[in-house]
Amino acid sequence: MSDDSRFGLARSVILPGPLALDGGARLSPVSIAYETYGTLDAAGSNAILICHALTGDQHVASTHPITGKPGWWTRMVGTGKPIDPARHFIICANVLGSCLGSSGPASVDPATGTPYAMRFPVITIRDMVRAQAMLLDHLGVRMLAAVVGGSMGGMQVLEWAATYPERVLSVVVIASAARHSAQNIAFHEVGRQAIMADPRWRNGDYYAEGDPPASGLAVARMAAHITYLSEAGLTEKFGRRLQARDAKSFGFDADFQIESYLRHQGISFVDRFDANSYLYITRAMDYFDLAEEHGGLLANAFAGSKRTRFCLVSFDTDWLYPTAESRAIVHALNAAGAPVSFVELSSPFGHDAFLLDVPELNRVVDGFLRAGESR
Repeated sequence: MSDDSRFGLARSVILPGPLALDGGARLSPVSIAYETYGTLDAAGSNAILICHALTGDQHVASTHPITGKPGWWTRMVGTGKPIDPARHFIICANVLGSCLGSSGPASVDPATGTPYAMRFPVITIRDMVRAQAMLLDHLGVRMLAAVVGGSMGGMQVLEWAATYPERVLSVVVIASAARHSAQNIAFHEVGRQAIMADPRWRNGDYYAEGDPPASGLAVARMAAHITYLSEAGLTEKFGRRLQARDAKSFGFDADFQIESYLRHQGISFVDRFDANSYLYITRAMDYFDLAEEHGGLLANAFAGSKRTRFCLVSFDTDWLYPTAESRAIVHALNAAGAPVSFVELSSPFGHDAFLLDVPELNRVVDGFLRAGESR
């Protein structure tokens, strides 16, 4: 397989489609950027799909081409890690609607020869998963030993279990939910309005000018980043400490360290992410409601998953997707008769704990995956 151009880092494919979308549109062709690590075994039984979060990408364990930073989940993926290319064939694809190589609003519309911008069709989490299934077909991967993801990645994992239960043996859902709450929709709307209020947004048609709505996107990122953290973590890391000064300025510069930190997060984000993609992906998350997709009863979503093993993990300081959201999924899985394990881990890092140094998370994921391999 090492000689197969389909496999490796920085790969992409253009699939003819059409991909039928939940909103009624049909997308064709469909571009998917992805990476693979490791080797698919002869039985095709060791494939693991990793689903990334809102602002993530396919560079799960490789150097990011724009920032030069290590992959976003090197704590979980790599030699000797729970998801190990020595044992697993690992796939991570940039989601539909994003801006790192998969079809999205920044992609060129073949009908016009210009970027889609806001003419790109509105998408859903299920649409993202359908595109991933098309990629797996292209790669010749019929069965997944596991699908793993946190946050929006966890939503995709749940959608995989509901939409393609016959292709999934195990799932790991970390710090996620089966639907977006009113509070989460509200935070996303603040971010979208910040982008659209930026004069440089130009109703989404800013690509030709090369002058994106950076200020609006930075504010959107700042607002969202607050939800990824916890009050205890913010207090421990920043408190009310001043930024590079001995006294308050009595002005509106970044007096406090937390202000400076958020501004840095916003400014650095605009260098690697597209504003329109942010609009589309947050809307897809807001539309996500797995119960609604299955007659209003969450257990119905897992009716075909009785042979799929589930592992759910939450964090005690995550107020974006609190433990109650995971428990609701566990109750639905119990009602559907699906085998499920659940643990709430303690961490001061809030929602971002799944991306940070939480050794207990690695032990949980490693143990769950190895138990499946030994069956």
